Amino acid sequence: MRRAIGVRIREFRRILEGVVKKLEVKLGPHPYNPYQQIPIEGKLTLATKDEERTLRVSGDFVGEMLARGVTEGDVVWIDLETYRIHRVGKARGYASFDLYGERLIEVPSGPLEKEREFVYTVTLHDLDVMHSRSGSLISLLFGSYERREISSETRKRVDETVRQWVDEGRAELLPGVLFIDDVHMLDIEAFSFLSRAMESELSPIIILATNRGITRIRGTDVVSPHGIPRDLLDRLLIIRTKPYTADEIREILKIRAREEGVELEDAALEALVKIGVEESLRYAAQLLTPAKILAELRGLSKVDVTSVTEAARLFISMRESSAYLKKMESAFLK
Repeated sequence: MRRAIGVRIREFRRILEGVVKKLEVKLGPHPYNPYQQIPIEGKLTLATKDEERTLRVSGDFVGEMLARGVTEGDVVWIDLETYRIHRVGKARGYASFDLYGERLIEVPSGPLEKEREFVYTVTLHDLDVMHSRSGSLISLLFGSYERREISSETRKRVDETVRQWVDEGRAELLPGVLFIDDVHMLDIEAFSFLSRAMESELSPIIILATNRGITRIRGTDVVSPHGIPRDLLDRLLIIRTKPYTADEIREILKIRAREEGVELEDAALEALVKIGVEESLRYAAQLLTPAKILAELRGLSKVDVTSVTEAARLFISMRESSAYLKKMESAFLK
């Protein structure tokens, strides 16, 4: 449910944006390995169409640039608060090759230092994970994080932070859709959690699907429609469903045959429609590929009635399988 709720965050950052006109790197011995050379400092010349500036940078910054594949002629962003660098692409006019594996971009104009709005979207679960990793002794000593369960206190703290961001206009909520198929497989504890979570302000649109009728709720002896507790059913908008008609089955089989590259004769299509009405639409759709193979073995380009009948004889339906099991019940192991 937390993954189904997005938070679009807008943030203004002071950055340096320009093309790397010149990059000089000074190497020195590694403090623990004198035979290995590492960058200890460097000079970076950034330029736009209107301004140019040369900056002295540390060895760590040079190492990050090299790790991100920044070279001369690249357009970069440098965050002035975190000093993180982001490579945008290769600048037009600084090309040293005739062909690149990426599109060339224009050299930025205006001053080097500017304020830019960054918009990025995360989920509530991403924020939960981020907050649960902070404050750990392992992360404090080793810069790592320990894997642990996200507590309800952490989720509550994230919810309060998100509400504050929304009130300040820094973020907006993007409720998504959570689809739970075969919802009758949930037990009573899961239904209790789901019922409580649905009442939260930060809740996505939830769609529940099931093919069960009156059945027992898992984890209890209570019988309820669809295997769902009645108090939860009372909070849902229930969509009425009905069996497919012959015309609807015909159109669905046409679409399925077109997607699978199966050409059907009119009589073969009507035979599949009859099977779909008497048995099930899924069974009729599954016969398309076997019928096509049988038609190709007979040298036909289109599936005919004989191929459909033969496929239905080789691969029986669920109803026929159940009838066969009842008939031959004594021959099977229990």
